[in-house]
Amino acid sequence: MNIRPATSDDAHDIALVHVRAWQQAYRGLMPQSVLDELSIAEREAGWARLLSETPRASQTIVVVERDGRVTGWASYGEARDADAPGSGELWGIYAHPDAWSTGVGHALITAVEDALRSDGHETAYLWVLEGNTRAATFYERHGWASDGARKVDERPGLVLHELRQVKRLA
Repeated sequence: MNIRPATSDDAHDIALVHVRAWQQAYRGLMPQSVLDELSIAEREAGWARLLSETPRASQTIVVVERDGRVTGWASYGEARDADAPGSGELWGIYAHPDAWSTGVGHALITAVEDALRSDGHETAYLWVLEGNTRAATFYERHGWASDGARKVDERPGLVLHELRQVKRLA
């Protein structure tokens, strides 16, 4: 496995992983119509825009490759929430469902934790969709724990309830 910074050439692969992971992981946790309507092409366009921005000082995006194929990605950086100044944040982490339970997620989360630690963060947090027990258990196995914080992310036609997990890095 190779973990490297994402480039604009990765936009399609990141979008593919993003959509397939959502469709599998969030089945039963959000309306199926929302999952069915996810568009790889639309996500690719968004990722292409984001990855072409220079510089992205507040966010880093990395991909993991196995056998020359992008099988997962993660984004991380400075905390976005006002109640967590100085913390790092794991903004997103996804592996293609075909790569679940193969070490891809472990490699990504370990790399992100190391990078956040190297950037001087003593603590980090992430948000997990309420009811996503597979992800919550994965994070807990890696030392992350709920701090009781909750948030509601409202999007057109969709309301997401999320729970915060935190980890001491130092």
